Amino acid sequence: MESKKNQRYRPRRNFAGLEKRRLKAATLFAQDLTQAEVARRLGVSRQATKNWFDRWKRGGRSALHAAGRAGRKPKLLSKQLQRVEKALLQGPRANGLDSDLWSLPRIAVAIERITGVRYHSGHVWKVMRALGWSAQKPQPKARERDEAAIHHWKTRTWPAIKKKPGNAARA
Repeated sequence: MESKKNQRYRPRRNFAGLEKRRLKAATLFAQDLTQAEVARRLGVSRQATKNWFDRWKRGGRSALHAAGRAGRKPKLLSKQLQRVEKALLQGPRANGLDSDLWSLPRIAVAIERITGVRYHSGHVWKVMRALGWSAQKPQPKARERDEAAIHHWKTRTWPAIKKKPGNAARA
C-alpha cells in the first residue's frame, strides 16, 4: 500500500449546499409557489420538492435543516487513524511481521492491535482509502536470484552467442 494523500476516490456530498437549497425551497413555499414551480426554479425533481413540502408543512422551515452526517459513523476516530497510518509507514517489519509486504489481512491485524477495533480484512481497503492509500503490487524476484551471474550473462554470454552464423540453423 502506498500513500496518496491528495487524491480522493469519491466525491463528497456538499451537505451545506443541499441544506441551503432546501431552505430556499421553504422560502418559495412560503410565497405560495406550486411544488412544480419550486422544482423548476431549483432544478430538482418534483418528488424531491414534494418530500420537502411535506416536511415543511409538518415542521416548518426547521424541518428542512440538515439532519447531520449520512450513513454509519466510522469505527475509528481520527486520532486512531493517525496512529494506524504512523504504524503502516514504519513498515511491516517494524510491526512484528516477517516480510516487507502489507496485505489487507495483515493491516486488519495491525489495526486491531493498535486500536482494539476489529475489521474484516475485506473491509480494510475502506480504511486505507480514507487514509489516501492505494493497493500496489510488488515486483516479483526470485530469492535465489544472482545479480552478478545475470550481469555476466547479459554482457558476455548473450553477445557472444547472439549473432554467430549458423545459430539460426541449429535452432
